[in-house]
Amino acid sequence: MFVGHYSIAFAAKTERNRVPLWVLFVAVQFLDYIWATLVLLGIEKLRVIKGFTAGSMLDSYFHPYSHSLIAAVAWSGVAALAYGTFCSRHGCQYRKSAALIVGLAVFSHWILDLIAHPRDLPIYDNTWKVGFGLWNYRDPEFALEIAVLAGGIILYLARNATAAIRRKAVIVFGIALVVVQIGDTYVPRTPLTDKATAIGVWIFYTLFVLIAFVVEKIGRRRQIDLP
Repeated sequence: MFVGHYSIAFAAKTERNRVPLWVLFVAVQFLDYIWATLVLLGIEKLRVIKGFTAGSMLDSYFHPYSHSLIAAVAWSGVAALAYGTFCSRHGCQYRKSAALIVGLAVFSHWILDLIAHPRDLPIYDNTWKVGFGLWNYRDPEFALEIAVLAGGIILYLARNATAAIRRKAVIVFGIALVVVQIGDTYVPRTPLTDKATAIGVWIFYTLFVLIAFVVEKIGRRRQIDLP
């Protein structure tokens, strides 16, 4: 799963919980941030093999500290605690449920990966690996990515009162994510090294976080200035 993860970020964002969209963008890819960092440090292992599955070249054969079920639960708790503590100390406007929402957004990554990945997601340590393997079926996996992303964006637009210009920006952002997914799924390319792949994760995921931050700023002053 790639851009489909962001469906959870869009769907979880509401005016009631007041969690910024960019925070949710970090949360839904938090496990991959950990994974990419551990790959760069040589702790977790990755092979990039052309044709490994129909939908992905990534053979994450050792990633128990970021992508085991136990690790996912632990990292979700850490994220929820960190967000709640930060907001409490810095006077953020947020509801008590916000920290739980952030934690669930982090855990959603493992659930969606379970659908897409081959049997490479360990339950504990590097054992009892699971995965439904939708990456083995390129077109259905692509369709699912786009469907869940579209559903998340529709929920975001329905549940948040936003200026027309921001609604357009969200839709354009969604289209851009679809284009990225098309490139990732269908455009032939030479496999990168494991570390280059990890660096790419950091660069592109952070770029999406920055875009989410900017998108939520669009039209905000206009809304505040209206009587």
